[in-house]
Amino acid sequence: MSGKNYQRQSLELRSPDHGSVDDPDDGRLRNLSGSSASQRRRQQRVAQQRQDSWFRHSMPPAINRDFESLEHLTPRASDGLDEQLAASVSHSVHSGGSVTLCGPTDHSSIHLNSANSNLGFIDSDTPNTPVTPISGLQPQASVTTSVAGTISSRRRSSHRKDSKGSILSRQSGRSRVSVLAQRGLRMTASFLRRKRTEYEDDEDFTSSAGYDADDGERRVINLNGPQPTKYCNNRITTAKYSFISFLPAFLFEQFRRYSNCFFLLIAILQQIPEVSPTGRYTTLVPLMFILSVSAIKEIIEDIKRHRADNEINHRLIERLDSGSWNTVRWSELTVGDIIKVGINSFFPADLILLSSSEPQAMCFIETANLDGETNLKIRQALPATAGLLETKDLQRLEGRIECEMPNRHLYEFNGVLRETGKPPAALGNDQVLQRGAILRNTAWVFGIVVYSGQETKLMKNSTSAPLKRSTVDKLTNTQILMLFMILISLCITSGLCNLFWTREHSETDWYLALTDFRTKSLGYNLLTFFILYNNLIPISLQVTLELVRFLQAIFINYDIEMYHEQSNTPAMARTSNLNEELGMVKYIFSDKTGTLTQNVMEFKKCSIAGYVYTPERTPEESQLVQNILSRHQTAAVIEEFLVLLSVCHTVIPERKEDGTIIYHAASPDERALVEGANRFGYIFDTRTPEYVEINALGVRKRYEVLNVLEFTSTRKRMSLIVRTPDNKIKLFCKGADTVIYERLAPQGQAFREQTLRHLEEFASDGLRTLCLAVADIRPDVYQEWRQTFDKASVALQNRESKLEDAANLIENNLRLLGATAIEDRLQDGVPETIASLLDAGIYIWVLTGDKQETAINIGYSCRLISHSMDIIILNEESLDATREVIHRHYGEFKSSSAKDANVALVIDGTTLKYALSCDLRNDFQVLCLLCRVVICCRVSPMQKAEVVEMVTQSTNAVTLAIGDGANDVAMIQKANVGIGISGVEGLQAACASDYSIAQFRYLQRLLLVHGAWNYARISKLILYSFYKNVCLYVIELWFALYSGWSGQILFERWTIGLYNVLFTAMPPFAMGLFEKFCTAETMIRYPLLYKTSQNAKLFNVKVFWIWIFNALLHSVFLFWLPLAAYAKEVIWSDGKTSDYLMMGNLVYTYVIVTVCLKAGLITNSWTWLTHLAIWGSIVLWFGFLLIYSHVWPTFKFASNFRGMDIQLLSTPVFYFGLLLVPITTLLVDVICKLVHNTVFKTLTEAVRETEIRRSDISEVMNEPRSSDSGFGYALGKLVRSRHVLISQDLRPNLESGSSVESNLRVENLELEVDTEQQQRNRQRQKWRGGQLQQLEAPGRRRTTASSPTTATLHM
Repeated sequence: MSGKNYQRQSLELRSPDHGSVDDPDDGRLRNLSGSSASQRRRQQRVAQQRQDSWFRHSMPPAINRDFESLEHLTPRASDGLDEQLAASVSHSVHSGGSVTLCGPTDHSSIHLNSANSNLGFIDSDTPNTPVTPISGLQPQASVTTSVAGTISSRRRSSHRKDSKGSILSRQSGRSRVSVLAQRGLRMTASFLRRKRTEYEDDEDFTSSAGYDADDGERRVINLNGPQPTKYCNNRITTAKYSFISFLPAFLFEQFRRYSNCFFLLIAILQQIPEVSPTGRYTTLVPLMFILSVSAIKEIIEDIKRHRADNEINHRLIERLDSGSWNTVRWSELTVGDIIKVGINSFFPADLILLSSSEPQAMCFIETANLDGETNLKIRQALPATAGLLETKDLQRLEGRIECEMPNRHLYEFNGVLRETGKPPAALGNDQVLQRGAILRNTAWVFGIVVYSGQETKLMKNSTSAPLKRSTVDKLTNTQILMLFMILISLCITSGLCNLFWTREHSETDWYLALTDFRTKSLGYNLLTFFILYNNLIPISLQVTLELVRFLQAIFINYDIEMYHEQSNTPAMARTSNLNEELGMVKYIFSDKTGTLTQNVMEFKKCSIAGYVYTPERTPEESQLVQNILSRHQTAAVIEEFLVLLSVCHTVIPERKEDGTIIYHAASPDERALVEGANRFGYIFDTRTPEYVEINALGVRKRYEVLNVLEFTSTRKRMSLIVRTPDNKIKLFCKGADTVIYERLAPQGQAFREQTLRHLEEFASDGLRTLCLAVADIRPDVYQEWRQTFDKASVALQNRESKLEDAANLIENNLRLLGATAIEDRLQDGVPETIASLLDAGIYIWVLTGDKQETAINIGYSCRLISHSMDIIILNEESLDATREVIHRHYGEFKSSSAKDANVALVIDGTTLKYALSCDLRNDFQVLCLLCRVVICCRVSPMQKAEVVEMVTQSTNAVTLAIGDGANDVAMIQKANVGIGISGVEGLQAACASDYSIAQFRYLQRLLLVHGAWNYARISKLILYSFYKNVCLYVIELWFALYSGWSGQILFERWTIGLYNVLFTAMPPFAMGLFEKFCTAETMIRYPLLYKTSQNAKLFNVKVFWIWIFNALLHSVFLFWLPLAAYAKEVIWSDGKTSDYLMMGNLVYTYVIVTVCLKAGLITNSWTWLTHLAIWGSIVLWFGFLLIYSHVWPTFKFASNFRGMDIQLLSTPVFYFGLLLVPITTLLVDVICKLVHNTVFKTLTEAVRETEIRRSDISEVMNEPRSSDSGFGYALGKLVRSRHVLISQDLRPNLESGSSVESNLRVENLELEVDTEQQQRNRQRQKWRGGQLQQLEAPGRRRTTASSPTTATLHM
């Protein structure tokens, strides 16, 4: 049959619904093979892609994946494959293999699968139907290369009775299969040739980002010649501002905040003549001061950035100019420059490595600044440029480099080097030297700049993290809007009252000139009162919050308890906006490897040919080596296994002076495997780009490296093609068991079941497992595949997917050797930390990519799962099955009368994909939230982010995600708070996080101590700021009752403006920095104390308006008590009188004293700075009073304040009021606090009082807690109780001989009735408080409570 017929058949594919997928207007596709014009073929690709899309969509995922791997065969590969396919089909049919064969006449299609499954059928209308084996076919011959597949037919055969019937039943089995095989192979070959022709026509490569080269969306760099376009220079800037842009950019940033816009509006309104009762500058000056403080902070930070930028931009580098090397600044480099970089120097831009001082143009780089990995990485120039060692050689370099446009993918690069007169050569990430990396162990390298300045991958990745706002901030903004609405209401009310009062008094009080227009204008009055009442919203709140949060972040950074000495890593707050959010965390989503575990791998066991071996002290002592030396029947398999371990990797050895070898690996797993081979006597000690050498039990062996098929998260495997010392070509492959097992040849599964059983045993022990397999490759097959691989490696369009497809072609027909088991130990303190966090009412979910058995075992090890806990395991392969099992388990929870949620849910990635679909998402999240523990295993990074987003949006609770690798970045950024661990996997997670720590155990202190403290501090700061403003400025409303609603102010205008900025600024600042209700040791010892902040007990809508009401009540006392004392106006012994301003200053003084004493009343932790802030603010007002009273006439303002100090301080009424008014005002607060602390005492207050009462806090910590009366449960309820009486019981202990025994008694324990949700919460998180072990003196007995309502709490 001719080639045209092949092509025609391959294109006559029918869609399930519409017959031919080709549009009528696209009939020219059937003559595709007759056209040679590349432009015409490009125009036809869109239609062809639709066809291919259906072609793949009709196949199951596993078959589709492996069929795609056959699309990119080169001419030799596909021509040579016909014979191989025929042999393979014959072998597969007669040996129980599987083939997909369909004739074009019955609208069927051929599906090839490199996995060797049993021959069977999959109906194309039901793609998820399981494969059914054909009976009656006997194996005959075996071939080296076979391709397995699956038969698929659209038409249902009337002869097929059930799923086990054969579609071939009408024909004699062997002859019918042979005919179908020939027809199917012809279709396959034509399909592959057509795809190959498309590759060959794609001479104008496109980038992996999807840019078409014909549209100019690629970068072309001429070698030693002028560039086709002007590229950016190499100057970088990380500063936010320049000299010109600072003012507009800073103002834009500041006035994005509603509060600043509000005060700016007030300042503008005050400029209207005779409108502002408080003067023109009383709001503008404080606003300018606050903006100036922010501006100074921004300037200082930006100057540091500018200095760092200048230091980098002015570094020197050697550049080749007109045949000579000139030293230039980094900033002067541009794309196309050839430069020389010396040892231990940073690369100034993204370079393509041309040559180096090392053999084969190798060099070693350190990328710690990019990804945090300190191990050395190897880079190698192309052979075409490796000989460019002299300046004259570099000058003669001609041609161009074509590469993708600048992007932020650190580990990807696609380019082609086209030297004049030479074939094109592929450029990949192995030839790229990225800016920020350091040259190590290499004297010098020559490179050409491909990306410069802001276009380098380092700068492309320097983007800011997504903006996150804390729950407290959101609530505060809401309440500010509410206050703003109240302010508008007050303005309207006051304006109407002024209108009515003016109409009533305009005739009788003619001397007030009430007939003036402005006094009758409602709009004019509204503006007046709007300015008068604007200070209800504190102008200094935002800047105070910023400074306090900044200093709180410094406290976190310098906490010595969170400093990891081994790695010299302190905790770091990368943002300060979420400090209080750390105290409200309800859900923690944690990675496993490197987060809960150390990510320091140790080779523990291996399974080879069905036998398990463990390393011993020396290789000779191990049973494995003894089996090799005694030539055990499995000796050949053992040797091949150890060779694979010692050869199949990318580890770089470094030999020390003492002869020891240090291995530098990209991952701890690889290093552990190589070290494991070393412990068995197979020592890897030499690597070059061309070969690796090992010492195999004293025998040196060299393996030529032909190709490296690197590990990716999609492939889940890594392969190496080598030429062995006996000149054979082998493929060594290691990877996850799921991907290795599906690629095993029928004759390569001798140890399948034994290895699978060992894998399960390893996983149950919490070990990480990998499967190892090998394949023998014929030289001719390898040469054909090599052309395919080379073709894919030089493609710019979708290079990664094409390389993956090419790898799929060769990674099949594997022979299983065995498996490895690596231990990744838990980090120190992980079980204790998790237990403490669970006690604090935090739910912990583990999201990992590891095997299910490993994840469950780690759950037990870290005390996340208890042995009394039921485990629900969801492992489903379809949407319907997932729906059924989720609904079934959810129904069991609903029908359970006990509502017991002591359950752990374990789900794998495949099932999670279905569970997160639209119709199952809500049911799945409800099921998860009913469980105490959730573990998601085999999940992708995006699935991690989806789970975090689901819980965050559905519960409105504060979520925290913690991880250590690049695969955790997505979930870290999705959570309310992201924690990165500076671990072995690099700094990607730490750089993308809000806070970074060195060990998981530090999370306990970060949340229970810093989080709870910061929440309490910020809450009190915000509440107190609103309190003090309402307390003063509502007095203007009360004064309006006596001033005819005229808008007359009671206080001097500058004292109004300085109230927030100067006189009452320090107390909230001190609260925000030093307030704490318990010590850090107590917070960690009793995690239940965290519930106060977690449940937002200190700052919510109810608490906010209680404080507002309290401020209104205080303002009533502070206004009418001085008014009563000043009612007769005669407050001096000489009978003189004064004006309203005297009354205003009396009130103002009492307000300052009262609000400062209020700050002391709510302060739990007193330091010398707290004393200074509170008493210093009062002293500051009196100092200001003395100075400001004598400003005029030296300065031409404050004339009405002249002599005010003398008037105020010379009357006894002032001193009497100074004692009486603040005490009377705060008397209500003191009584309420006394009653609360006596009758309604909370656990937090009880613990704090006990700390204060005892001089030695350690005694409080070491005393046992009684649990004989069921107090554990009662105390769990006590946290939610609103009616608790705790008293001190002091009585002599006669038996023990001690004089006094102090016990904290809970006498009145009125527990509120649980709602259904509260019962569920209590059952999900039970009290875990156990008895503390303590040595007791002989004869001493523990006191217990006998009454169910009276318990004794020993603290």
